[in-house]
Amino acid sequence: MPKPTDRRTVLADAAIAVLARHGVRGLTHRAVDRAAGLPSGTTSAYYRTRQALLTALVRRLVALDQAELREAGQRIPVPRDPEDLVAGIAALSAQRLTGEGRDRSLARYACAIESVHHPELREILTPRENTAREAVRAFLTARGVAEADADARTINLLTCVDGLVFDRLVNGGTVSPTDIRGLVAGALRPEPPADARR
Repeated sequence: MPKPTDRRTVLADAAIAVLARHGVRGLTHRAVDRAAGLPSGTTSAYYRTRQALLTALVRRLVALDQAELREAGQRIPVPRDPEDLVAGIAALSAQRLTGEGRDRSLARYACAIESVHHPELREILTPRENTAREAVRAFLTARGVAEADADARTINLLTCVDGLVFDRLVNGGTVSPTDIRGLVAGALRPEPPADARR
């Protein structure tokens, strides 16, 4: 992805890096100036308050995530079988645990915690439709999962994968195909008949 030249975007990217490396307490205007390699006072000139800076950071984070998911949806072939789906999810998980993807993951989780106290951030962070999510839903539907159920199963599957990414960020390691295989199998498992659930 090309480096941005727009000053606001440069500052938002620097803020993501600061948040990832130093946590919420380390996110200051001065720290963002340093990370962006810009004169002291630049960040506060564009984002006067810490909340304005945090909001800009979250908007940029969501835009980058959406772009990554669109690109993944175009690059990774439509899954033909469960193993294809496992491989695609494993590849996306690996992206989120290394390099810039890791920084964004760390920043995303920090922002999710902040959003508990700042509903306006929660609104921005709310998951949106994207090609990767649509591909999972379409795969489940093609495999006989009812359309209404496919929505819930898609969200549950991707939420569990998100939890695995979070665990590996905190505790180290990678998300392996074996980790994902069981989740995919669970998403594909037929619902028991209504009378069997009583």
